[in-house]
Amino acid sequence: MARSPLTLAASVTSALPGAGVVGVAALTENSAGRYDSALVDLDDGRRVVVRAPVDDGAAAETAAEVRALTVLTSGVRGLLPFRVPTVLGQTTLVGGRAVVADFLPGYRVDPPHLPAGRGAATSLGEAIAAVHALPVSVIRDEGLPARTTRQLRDDIERTVERAVATRRLPPSLDVRWSQALNAEELWRFETTVVLGGAGASSFLFEDFAGEPRVTGVLDWHGLSVGDPAGDFMWLASAPDAADDVFASYLARSVHAPDGLLRERARLYAELEFARWLVHGHETGRADIVDDAVELLESLAAGVAGDDIVPQDRGDVDDAIALLDRVPGPGATVVDTSMQTDAYDPAEVSAWFGDDPDDQDAAEDAPSPARSADPADTAPLDLGPIRGRVDDVDEAERASQAALRRWAVSE
Repeated sequence: MARSPLTLAASVTSALPGAGVVGVAALTENSAGRYDSALVDLDDGRRVVVRAPVDDGAAAETAAEVRALTVLTSGVRGLLPFRVPTVLGQTTLVGGRAVVADFLPGYRVDPPHLPAGRGAATSLGEAIAAVHALPVSVIRDEGLPARTTRQLRDDIERTVERAVATRRLPPSLDVRWSQALNAEELWRFETTVVLGGAGASSFLFEDFAGEPRVTGVLDWHGLSVGDPAGDFMWLASAPDAADDVFASYLARSVHAPDGLLRERARLYAELEFARWLVHGHETGRADIVDDAVELLESLAAGVAGDDIVPQDRGDVDDAIALLDRVPGPGATVVDTSMQTDAYDPAEVSAWFGDDPDDQDAAEDAPSPARSADPADTAPLDLGPIRGRVDDVDEAERASQAALRRWAVSE
């Protein structure tokens, strides 16, 4: 049974002794039924967000987020050019727990609406570079996941094997992904601190002199040491801004140039379809399997004759050359602002789908056409996966099984 905003507001006084509630409003954006959430105004002028997970999966994610935010001490936060949520308190509710955190103001921009040029795109690259520049000791010393290049590669190999085992994966994609797995140069990269579960909706913007700037980052439950390319997976559906995000990131990165960062990000995005297929096969859902096969066949047609690692690609100088793309002042800024709440983690489906205001309509609409552009940087729409799941419980399983940044631990 869903907890009402008033019930959640009452829990704030338990989590924060002495606090007085003077206002409350419901928060629903991007929750997908996984959380009961409310925005609460306190008598001391603070605005906080209270969230209560509704099932075990959401509870585990919330616990991971609380732990990660605890690891991000004031010293670590001082290294970041944006705000990070602070957990203010927790309390027990019937059937679970509620977490209270400070509210971060700002608006989000959906990937297809991210404009090229200086502003949102360049600020995103800088923000991600700042996360990746954090000392890996911050993660390892606190016992958070830290995975090697070999482990990350093995995880992808297992995903492909499981997809092949369903006997429904288009053979051309098996070849494409196997070639990527065997391309040694693709896996020569330095692991870094990563967000591990963030997408476009995790970044909050505010305008400064008419220019969007990242002022807050949400969704820290995947904080770990891993492949920096995973934090760019969502850029597969932001074709206009992708070049400038990558260029800005490379300009600010403190790590050795990674000439195939973009190719691995594309691979991770494509593999979400494979995970959806595996999920449907392992849960005995023929409708999900058929849907995944349709998506995979469209993907196979779109990348026909293309390789994730082109045979005639240049060396690491290709990555360095992107630096010339960092735009100078004066680029036109497109107003795509959308005022939202700031602590309700978005699902991967929201990263690739329509505006949240249009979500209900999107779920009933036909699947958007998928690009037939064979270039690795062509947009890749993962939204149809989420849009075709009607049952809330199944949606949660799908979000864990196919729509989130998976941390395979088999």
